[in-house]
Amino acid sequence: MNELIGRVFSFEKTTFPQSSDLYSQLSTHGQEPKALMISCADSRVVPEQIVQAQPGDLFVCRNAGNMVPSYSTMNGGVSSTVEYAVVALGVRDIIVCGHSDCGAMKALAAPEAPEGMPNVVAWLRHGAAAEHVVSSCSPHLEGKERVRAVALENVIAQIAHLRTHPSVAAAIARGEMSLHGWFVDIAAGQVLGLDGDTGQFVPLREDRPLPVALPAAVRVAAEPMLREAAE
Repeated sequence: MNELIGRVFSFEKTTFPQSSDLYSQLSTHGQEPKALMISCADSRVVPEQIVQAQPGDLFVCRNAGNMVPSYSTMNGGVSSTVEYAVVALGVRDIIVCGHSDCGAMKALAAPEAPEGMPNVVAWLRHGAAAEHVVSSCSPHLEGKERVRAVALENVIAQIAHLRTHPSVAAAIARGEMSLHGWFVDIAAGQVLGLDGDTGQFVPLREDRPLPVALPAAVRVAAEPMLREAAE
């Protein structure tokens, strides 16, 4: 703990003075983050470091297993964060970011629920669809391969949950929102992105188009004749 406190002193003496203009601007004009990232609370995955973000660039929500509970009237930290990011901050991109060797995914993939952690067990139910998909479609997978498959499917499942949130659904329908699914391979130092067209996770590369789970596009559900009458 003393080491961490020492870094606070370093922030005050070195880091802050070097970026004092930026902090002053953020303090005066408020924040306008470019994206919301919902990532795991794992200490090995640092969202700001992954995207090389400066203060004010990224709105972050972290929890065990990068879960996004489906929308309900019951208040929750993730739901409130999503709603505030979309409605108040006008965020147009949301990233759900999983990672390799995830403890939450290990627990989700295991045959027995973790003992002595009832809240963790209840929280992991938000990833039940991911585990069921892997168990049903890839029952041969075991060990690390099974955990990785569950982690990848969990990113897809949480994006589906995200779309049940009214603020997100409306932004998508207006063509103002893109959704992204990322997976950080810690050992490889590599980020994979979900390609919504193919359903595959592919490496993010400078010389290739960015894979997007759901690109921004206006969607109107009304039938053509009704739409014309409304116009």
